[in-house]
Amino acid sequence: MPELTPPVAAKKPIERTHHGDVFVDDYEWLRDKSNDEVLDHLRAENAYTEARTAHLESLREAIFGEISERTLQTDLSVPARHGGYWYYTRTVEGKQYAISCRVLADGDQPPATDGEIPGEEVMLDGNVLAGDSEFFSLGTVDVSPDGNLLAYSVDLKGDERFTLRIKDLRTGELLPDELPEVHYGSAWSADGSTIFYTKVDDAWRPFQVWRHTLGTSGDDVLVKEEADERYWIGVDLTRNEQAIQIALGSKLTSEVWLLDAQDPTGEPVVVRPRVEGVEYDVEHAGDQLLITHNADAENFSLATAPLDKPGEWTTLIEGDESSRLLGVDAFAQHVILYRRRDALTELAVMRREGATFGAPDVLTFDEPIYTVSPGRNDEWDDTRYRFGYTSLVTPGSTYDVDVATGERRLLKQQPVLGGVDLSAYTQYREWATASDGTQVPISIVARKDVAKDGNAPVVLYGYGSYESSMDPWFSIPRLSLLDRGVVFAIAHVRGGGELGRHWYDNGKTLTKRNTFTDFIAVAEHLAKDGWTRPERIVAQGGSAGGLLMGAVANLAPQAFGGIVAEVPFVDALTTILDPSLPLTVIEWEEWGNPLEDAEVYEYMKSYSPYENVTAQQYPRILAITSLNDTRVFFVEPAKWVAKLRETAAGDVDVLLKTEMEAGHGGRSGRYDAWREVAFTLAWELDTLGLA
Repeated sequence: MPELTPPVAAKKPIERTHHGDVFVDDYEWLRDKSNDEVLDHLRAENAYTEARTAHLESLREAIFGEISERTLQTDLSVPARHGGYWYYTRTVEGKQYAISCRVLADGDQPPATDGEIPGEEVMLDGNVLAGDSEFFSLGTVDVSPDGNLLAYSVDLKGDERFTLRIKDLRTGELLPDELPEVHYGSAWSADGSTIFYTKVDDAWRPFQVWRHTLGTSGDDVLVKEEADERYWIGVDLTRNEQAIQIALGSKLTSEVWLLDAQDPTGEPVVVRPRVEGVEYDVEHAGDQLLITHNADAENFSLATAPLDKPGEWTTLIEGDESSRLLGVDAFAQHVILYRRRDALTELAVMRREGATFGAPDVLTFDEPIYTVSPGRNDEWDDTRYRFGYTSLVTPGSTYDVDVATGERRLLKQQPVLGGVDLSAYTQYREWATASDGTQVPISIVARKDVAKDGNAPVVLYGYGSYESSMDPWFSIPRLSLLDRGVVFAIAHVRGGGELGRHWYDNGKTLTKRNTFTDFIAVAEHLAKDGWTRPERIVAQGGSAGGLLMGAVANLAPQAFGGIVAEVPFVDALTTILDPSLPLTVIEWEEWGNPLEDAEVYEYMKSYSPYENVTAQQYPRILAITSLNDTRVFFVEPAKWVAKLRETAAGDVDVLLKTEMEAGHGGRSGRYDAWREVAFTLAWELDTLGLA
């Protein structure tokens, strides 16, 4: 690689004092993206990163070519029935964005997905909506119950603030209604005269539900507002189209309100007033409500409630320690349980017998590790259930199961082109022993011919926050690693939800360090168990997983040869101390409140990556961020990289790449996203000595 001089950020000290502790922050000034000096610094970092990785250009192009050649670029999703239509999206080779379509239903079987569908009606073309914009994202795509109107919202910056429009699908014309500054989601009234939507406050927290009557201007009505800054609000129409559901929730507490969808100007009714620490979800089951809750069980129970007395819950399925109930889908003739057991997901069918329910019938699968999840199921009276299935070696697959007979039908499996032999890969489940003796699951995939000789290159992925589980998934871009001999592993660390609610509880607030030590234990296991050696491991994680990357870089730099931190939450303490920043107050139940609690402050300061950079030798680091990210501001990795360059001992090899027209999820167009992935994979291969 060329010898180049990295950018040096100016030091402009600012003192931060809390609980008697004074911290001098030299790089907080990088927060202001309206400052030309800040933008110039980010551009200089991008130029340095581009120059330092110029030798990888041919490899990046090769990987991009592999992704392109292996992906069926003109393709369509499995159509899903709703009312008198089958709905689906399709992609066209050379086009960045998906096209939303529908076709009149003719029979009860979805149209085939191996060619053009006669009678297709294009509802939205993302490529047309995006125009010349560098970024494009949809916040909602919502067809009215009668199928005549389409509500959709567009973000052209990446800051997750959308403009909502209404399209008359009968004429193809846009209605004059235009609602700016809305958030994700929407819900129609039963007659399609009214649309409900959410708005965010100055901290990007969705805190209001509004009602808009079509054809009016400036007369929208505030339906619900949440003053408690710990809570988000969302709105949806139930599957049976009987109720508008307004859900409020913090990290630990829930409250749901229902509004008669036939009476959009009526008053919402609360299901059960919030009780601190009690979470619940509501599924409208026609003649009753189904409530998934943790009022009496750590891993959640299932209860029923009368429509006229929604707060009176009667237990249907008791919670247990062996499985975590994630939710239910209710239909006229059956209910589907969605659960987690033994670090795997699970679906079970409960057939309805009038007002009662049969015993759960679990759907079983042959692979040792896999992910099964609910699919798109819009029809209340459907006798089949759509679900998705994937594993580290099985491409994403869409099935229908006949609820009465249990017969499954594979509707589509993600095509993998380019002559790829999927039988050449194999997957494993192993367990690492954490520092406190806890067994931590690992999912591993590799080519069958990769020897377990202590020399295999490894990419180790982790997240570990918010009870979000990194369940095994198939990836076409990942094949570019596997085919070059790389082993890909997922560390299912505490803070996620893989092993139930306790797995989450033991990796948050004052137990957060378990997330980091679990990940280090997995890395050490891979070396001790004969897969690899430390310098041949590249760790990777994004967002809260980027915090994990920054923490393990400080705690065990010797355990890794490289680290990729994507939109990384590496200045966690600074962010969580400032309630004016987006999402901070909401996050206090995840991390603790260091503003008010000295113990939390001291604990967070002990692991927050930015505060803990020291004069030690670090592995190679690649940090990737986005200028318009509203969840993890670009300033966090910018400050972190500046401090690493200033403080770390020895040869400091740290790169910062800022996407100047993107949000939290990175580039929005699929080809742009593939190039972004190719950039990261090429850097990983280079770090592993395989470039």
